[in-house]
Amino acid sequence: MKLTFQKDALISGINIVLKAVPSKTTMSILECILIDASESEIKLTGNDMELGIETKVEGSILERGKIALEAKLFSEIIRKLSSPDSMITIESDSMFNTTISSENSVFQIQGKDGDEFSYLPYIEKDHQIELSQFTLKEVIRQTLFSISPNDSNKMMTGELFEIQENELKVVSLDGHRISIRNITLKNNYQHYKVIVPGKTLSEISKILSGDNESEVRIFFSQNHILFEFDQTIVVSRLIEGEYFRINQMLSSDYETKLKVNKKEFLDCIERATILIRENDKKPLILNITESSMQLKLNSSFGTMNAEIGIFKTGKDIMIGFNPKFLIDALRVIDDEEISLYMMNPKSPCFIRDDNDNYIYLILPVNFNASAV
Repeated sequence: MKLTFQKDALISGINIVLKAVPSKTTMSILECILIDASESEIKLTGNDMELGIETKVEGSILERGKIALEAKLFSEIIRKLSSPDSMITIESDSMFNTTISSENSVFQIQGKDGDEFSYLPYIEKDHQIELSQFTLKEVIRQTLFSISPNDSNKMMTGELFEIQENELKVVSLDGHRISIRNITLKNNYQHYKVIVPGKTLSEISKILSGDNESEVRIFFSQNHILFEFDQTIVVSRLIEGEYFRINQMLSSDYETKLKVNKKEFLDCIERATILIRENDKKPLILNITESSMQLKLNSSFGTMNAEIGIFKTGKDIMIGFNPKFLIDALRVIDDEEISLYMMNPKSPCFIRDDNDNYIYLILPVNFNASAV
């Protein structure tokens, strides 16, 4: 095999597939990047058996073939070579001895047989939806923060993707909060419901350009999901099981509704968190009265009191929250003004827009009202 590339094109391809190369594995072949130039295109592939990424790289095929190169070593060599527009040649023989050269530098490393590499699973392209790269990137940004960081409950480490006619619903939860985004699609599709690992969505969001004009096609099978965009495909194993019945957790009933400027509210909460250290579970108390909301936080470092103007309907209420959960939700909402709905100090607070494009449910925390 003999190939030539421009450095920046090769680096771009390596950076994409590296996201699917495992840091630890008992199968050494999976620590490699596959370079496949056995046909008319050059493809790079990384695969950890849960997540696989394949991308096409622009280059010249002087001799066809395939080789698997240890990913970390390969990527470091290419990064260190010359300028971004320099030409790189990769050549391997029948014993998988590989030479990487550019200008005055020549590296010789040992590769592995590309035929031993685990190819991405084949997905029938029967069930699919289409949306823009911008929309998918935004949806991931606006929901991923509320998945569970540990896998004691596998369902909470993924997100529900549910398609119903022309609507895509994306849901994440971690036991303390729920994030929901409802997206209107251009076409109607058959009903489909899958749980996508959070790791997959995190890595995809780093690759997506965020271009509103570029489409992503998403294909579903019984065990896998496939994302296809630009010159890249991402295949991920799905999380098996029945997702939580979130509809019974949602309610349109409320005793208190308030509208508040999002930036003013967020800035105020972020100032309060100056007094909190990591693992410090001090609640932020909101005392909501007729035209104002008082915010109070006490910690071992000090006290913060603040007041901001609101527009309220319904009852006065005093309620406590983990401030981080409020911050996470507010940071991903783009509206200038937001609406909060509350029933009582022990029931969930809902942050949602009038069309339910987004819904954030946050559970309150207990506090000693007499000490406030």
